[in-house]
Amino acid sequence: MRTTTAPPAVGHRPPPPEPGSLRPSPARRRVAARERFAAGAFLTPAVLLVGVVLLAPFATTVYRSFFDDHRHSGFAGLHNYQLFLTDDALLRSVENTLLWVVGTVALPFALGMLIACLTDATRWSRIARLCVIIPYALSGAAVAVVWNFVLSTDGALNQLLSAVGLESLSTSWLLDWPGNTLVIICVNAWQATGVAVILILVGLQGIPPETLEAASLDGAGPWQRFRYVVLPQLRPVSIIVIGMSLANGLKSFDLLWVLTRGGPGRATETLAVSMYQETFLLQRPGAGSAIAVVLTVIVLGASWLYLRRQFDEKGA
Repeated sequence: MRTTTAPPAVGHRPPPPEPGSLRPSPARRRVAARERFAAGAFLTPAVLLVGVVLLAPFATTVYRSFFDDHRHSGFAGLHNYQLFLTDDALLRSVENTLLWVVGTVALPFALGMLIACLTDATRWSRIARLCVIIPYALSGAAVAVVWNFVLSTDGALNQLLSAVGLESLSTSWLLDWPGNTLVIICVNAWQATGVAVILILVGLQGIPPETLEAASLDGAGPWQRFRYVVLPQLRPVSIIVIGMSLANGLKSFDLLWVLTRGGPGRATETLAVSMYQETFLLQRPGAGSAIAVVLTVIVLGASWLYLRRQFDEKGA
């Protein structure tokens, strides 16, 4: 006589497997261990390289920032960091750095977005893009030499203004603060806009045309299509452009140094230039190390806050 088992009732769950029944076999565990060992072996050279090239010098810089600048250095505590509250040159350097943070992020991104959108589907788009991208291929020192010829007191810009009857607008572009800092920020934007144009164009070409056509059929105008269709889809590219501009602007050195050497006096110094001045020219390595630590913290903190906010909004 054949017996049949009744089907399980609806909602009835089978009992969980015993704890030892799902354990991998010894052979599989050995294979997994070999894979982990191989992965660690491949990663070890990269980790050691990062540690030697980046982490060890940074740790040495942090350690040196707590010592004074005399021939026989003694422990100075936070004295080198207190210079940010008492040294006028460093206070001005912090002000200039804040201006650079705003200017070197906002200008390249806004100009890059405008140029990319205007040249995305025009007849002369390739020529326009080439004209914008060429300055990015130049070094900061070369850009500084060119603009020093343009912006000096008897330079090309003042001569052009005099030639067209606007001599009253001629001024010492690189001598008066904060105008000189703002002018240098514009020079940096002239060079840095090219990479923003390239990245934003890549993002624009990745937008599905169906979304724009659907928005047009719904009655959306050009501004509404840009704001509600194009701009949200450019968020990943925007994160990259703004993050790169932020990091590059804060650590910019060659353009400032060749153009003004931080002058007149120390009026146009940023923290990157002040670090060089204090360490190598004024022979104050303790103060220079403190500036390097503060600059690193600012770059990492600003980048982390910006990226966290962007990714939180994207996840929301």
